[in-house]
Amino acid sequence: MKHSYSIPIQGKPRTRMSENEKPENTKDPADQSAQLEDAVVVPEFPVEQTEGEVEAIEEEVEFDLEAQIAAFREQIAAEPENCVHYYNLAEALAELGDAETALAEFDNALKHDVDVAFGAIIHFGIGNLHFNELMKGTSSNVLKSSVGLLSSHKDKTTITQVDDEGYQLPIREFEMAILDLPKLRADEDILSYVSKNAPTKIAGIYYKWGSDLIDKSRQLSEYGDEVKDVQRALKLLKKTLDIDPNHSAAHLMIKLSKQMLAEGWQTYDEFGFLAKEIRGLG
Repeated sequence: MKHSYSIPIQGKPRTRMSENEKPENTKDPADQSAQLEDAVVVPEFPVEQTEGEVEAIEEEVEFDLEAQIAAFREQIAAEPENCVHYYNLAEALAELGDAETALAEFDNALKHDVDVAFGAIIHFGIGNLHFNELMKGTSSNVLKSSVGLLSSHKDKTTITQVDDEGYQLPIREFEMAILDLPKLRADEDILSYVSKNAPTKIAGIYYKWGSDLIDKSRQLSEYGDEVKDVQRALKLLKKTLDIDPNHSAAHLMIKLSKQMLAEGWQTYDEFGFLAKEIRGLG
């Protein structure tokens, strides 16, 4: 099974090289333009497979990734000014689960993208990296205890802390991707992909941010800012609808948050005992 992490764009990035510095065999960037392979091909497993077969496929994927990572490092050594190689390496490292090193290589890609010709796709990749980190852990259970009866809750599944920076990071990167779109030197498919998916990602993050705040407000412990958190959640959920008016889950959560603010809510522990009661604003 082969996977490609080559950047799905045309041409190679231009370096800041004066005419006198150019070697005689240097080609014009337009002449170097070529369609590269599609990025990050997700493996499609057959519907019916044994556990052993799945493990074998996963091992093959990991081996293939490591081979590509080695190849991308060789390309960087050969062409250290080419931002595309750093981008490809970052994508492969991210897929392998090495987020910290992947982020460093994304940063290298930005540093070497002197013409901002590939900034949109690089920022989109960084946004995805932060987004995937955001979706890990307890906070990935976005509506596990927020949807349904307002009194139905178990502290085992709740979100007790919401770190704003974790949501702001991917939003900023996706916004940068949108800002750099006019300079993106890519085919129409890639331009369309980023222009469509970057706003969708932002809308999804605002939705998750708001719903996480609602979940936080319904933890067993009374921390004093429950109402403020639901008010913030309402504003964030409305931002989701500003981008995607048809986001049905956001409509549901807005209705829920308005009900909570108006009527208040109760939180019960896993044994059915009242843990706290928050009064509504009327």
